[in-house]
Amino acid sequence: MKLVIIESPYAGDVQANVDYARAVVRDSLSRGEAPIASHLLYTQPGILRDEIKDERQMGIEAGLAWVRVSDLTAVYTDRGISDGMRYGIELAHKHGNIVEYRSLQKNV
Repeated sequence: MKLVIIESPYAGDVQANVDYARAVVRDSLSRGEAPIASHLLYTQPGILRDEIKDERQMGIEAGLAWVRVSDLTAVYTDRGISDGMRYGIELAHKHGNIVEYRSLQKNV
């Protein structure tokens, strides 16, 4: 299984973005991948609060630490590309990792 960092939006319409992130994790799993979507993991109640700048940054950095062991970064674009996603894309390029752009639209 490929180790995949998932990039999809979180902030803004949080519930719609969480629903979308769950769908993209399912899509990644259906491709035979082992995805990590840190924005789903670290924003659960009792972990980190996205609305607190330092905690948001801590979550972003913890999630992107996986770039060292991941096989690729999958950027799901149906809901746009956020600043946080751009940061992840830049970091993946910096580490020489593959960045693959995907859409669920064909799967709807």
